[in-house]
Amino acid sequence: MVSLNILKTEWDLSPLAAGDADSAFEQKRVEIQAANEAFVKKWRGRDDYVNDPKVLKEALDEYEALFSRYGMCGDEGYYFHLRGAQDEDNPSLKAREQHIHDFSVKLANDIQFFELRIAKIPEAEQSRFLAAPELSAYRYYLERLFKTAKYNLSEPEEAILNLVGKPAVGNWVDMVSRFLNREERETRTEDGTRAKKNFNELLSLLSSRDKSVRDEAAEHVRTILGTHVDVAEAEINSMLEFKRAIGERRGYCRPDEARHVSDDIDTEAVDALIRTVSDNFDTAKRYYALKAKLLGVPRLAYHERNVPYGSVNKKYSYFDAAHLVHKVFEHLDRSFADIFRRFVESGQVDVYPRKGKSGGAFCAHELLTQPTYILMNYTDELNDVLTLAHESGHGINNELIREKQNALSFDTPLATAEVASTFMEDFVLEHLMEDASDELKLSLMMMKLNDDISTIYRQSALYRFEQEIHAEYREKGYLSKDDIGAMFRKHMEAYMGEAVAQSPGSEHWWVHWSHIRAPFYVYSYASGLLISKAMQARVREDPAFIAQVKQFLSAGLSDSPRNIFANMGIDISDPSFWDSGLQEVKALLASTELLAVKLGKL
Repeated sequence: MVSLNILKTEWDLSPLAAGDADSAFEQKRVEIQAANEAFVKKWRGRDDYVNDPKVLKEALDEYEALFSRYGMCGDEGYYFHLRGAQDEDNPSLKAREQHIHDFSVKLANDIQFFELRIAKIPEAEQSRFLAAPELSAYRYYLERLFKTAKYNLSEPEEAILNLVGKPAVGNWVDMVSRFLNREERETRTEDGTRAKKNFNELLSLLSSRDKSVRDEAAEHVRTILGTHVDVAEAEINSMLEFKRAIGERRGYCRPDEARHVSDDIDTEAVDALIRTVSDNFDTAKRYYALKAKLLGVPRLAYHERNVPYGSVNKKYSYFDAAHLVHKVFEHLDRSFADIFRRFVESGQVDVYPRKGKSGGAFCAHELLTQPTYILMNYTDELNDVLTLAHESGHGINNELIREKQNALSFDTPLATAEVASTFMEDFVLEHLMEDASDELKLSLMMMKLNDDISTIYRQSALYRFEQEIHAEYREKGYLSKDDIGAMFRKHMEAYMGEAVAQSPGSEHWWVHWSHIRAPFYVYSYASGLLISKAMQARVREDPAFIAQVKQFLSAGLSDSPRNIFANMGIDISDPSFWDSGLQEVKALLASTELLAVKLGKL
């Protein structure tokens, strides 16, 4: 085993700043503002860059350098975003973030003329710019601007929209979230005692193996959601109204078109994905029927969907987990392992939970010139090992793009954002199962199926729910909580089937589901995992295919997802492609059923 020098388990943010009170921040803000103002002063009053490819090359090189070095808020914005995650209850950090937000919005409004004017280059002239050899590094960036130009509003209108999004929708969302998060209830805990738990802690207790614990927590959750459903009704209607108004003003033909345009994914591909998954809801129903049988109940209550089967008692220290993940990555490709080594040895992973730290896990990146950082809340559980692999997959994706692309292509299309993470996570789980006993293997397979069903089938059902509430709102003009609840229950039942009871109160569980506050975002979970599964199958058949996987992960925003996949011989608008990923889930389910029979569980 290759030894890793894990010296730091908290972020080393020194590449960004010396600390919260770094005196250089003010000087850097002046520098960022001066650089942006210089660009605006040089180019706002000119039109030669929209007439001459050579002049546009000069302007784009300067624009790219601006976004590579500064973005809209430089190191200060990234630093305080990360510090806010380390200390969520710190009001001074929140105030600092708000000031940075205001600063960046002003700069964005000042400079947005540049892209808006490029987008207005006449259609007859666009091919000349796209074919210009000097603009080859920006070809797809320009193609995207041209393709989305028809949805742009005037410069003053766009500036207003940058300002009103937060008060029109964001503040509503924050309000409902705060109402929920401040709720506390005394409840039974897994150690047999009673204690006050906040809303998120109550949600986590729903997965308790102790039925009395999860049932009492579920009753508290139902009560809390019922308490706030009237406010959430107003919130959702406000979001629906705002989205309809902006969509009509921009000229979108359907409610989810804005998401597809923003994510650079063809509507045909998303439609094929959702239709193919929906046609295969029987797989999810089979899974829940299997879980009910394994748990010895005729039906699962709605809140018991995620109750784990069996137990995984083995503990994994962070040190052991890092070595295990490194070993799996090295087997896949040496560069994956080398990037991961840098993360764990250079203070780019904040490992352990502590008071005030953000829950969950994420991988963050901002500018081309800034480090990737990963947040964990590591507690020595097997799931933490998989989370480390998952977030490191995002990080590896970032670093591969950084090596190949410029600042204007340094990101991942949302449709493929979960590919690298789930790809790495699944290979780590596969490694963990190699030496597992049949009993442990059954537990791990059920755990993996639960993740797959939730990521693919549940999120696709939620997408269909979103489609219906947006359509119904546009017809009726307002949706009551009963309207929303009935639609929600219908779509949840559609994928769960008879093995999961739509328990009283479950019609209100949309109240806390954050994803619907970012409309039509959820397809990306299903698309990312199904693409990942198709790639995993190809790598298992031919390990040399990893070279094409790396090429895909390096592409960033340099081309459309459709073209990137077409270069690999894949048509993502073809339902058979999505079905190939679903076959991987079906195969795992069939193997799990056979193992359960072998062990005498069925």
